[in-house]
Amino acid sequence: MFPLNLPNALTLLRILAVPVVVVALLGETPNGDALAAAVFALAALTDGLDGYFARSRGSITTFGKLMDPIADKLLIVAALVSLVSLDRLEAWVAMVIIAREFAVTVMRAVAAERGIVISASWMGKLKTVLQIAAVIALIATNPAPAWVDALVYLAVAATVISGADYFFGLRRRIEEEREARTRHVVARKP
Repeated sequence: MFPLNLPNALTLLRILAVPVVVVALLGETPNGDALAAAVFALAALTDGLDGYFARSRGSITTFGKLMDPIADKLLIVAALVSLVSLDRLEAWVAMVIIAREFAVTVMRAVAAERGIVISASWMGKLKTVLQIAAVIALIATNPAPAWVDALVYLAVAATVISGADYFFGLRRRIEEEREARTRHVVARKP
């Protein structure tokens, strides 16, 4: 069992919000777009709050470290797939975003196996804000005006750039680690 503290409860609420967003978007829900946009926005807000509360209260748990990024990805991926199925978003846009999220998750797992922690960069945080804003705008406006399209393309650009930043940052950290081990081995030789 995991400790049910405030940050973990917020993460669980974000996971529980995913089906609500999908049903509100895809079902015959009265005012479904407004409901989906509101629930998505509230769920996205909990992403920032759970991390803040975990750090400020010393409530960081293994459950939170594992489930927080999964909850984030579930929320974004479910909304993107729903928007594609409603023809409000081009499939390639969703695929670029989903592929990047998957790739960064794999890179973080590889890094963790090597004892390297990849923290969220300012670029990754900007990417998240732009993705959330684009999804909310796509849900709330139908058909999407030109400014929403511009926001979507800006989110895609930030997604690709932040993904490259993670990749090259991890590569650099692995090379630095390898060089440090080599220096350590050479220094130990008689």
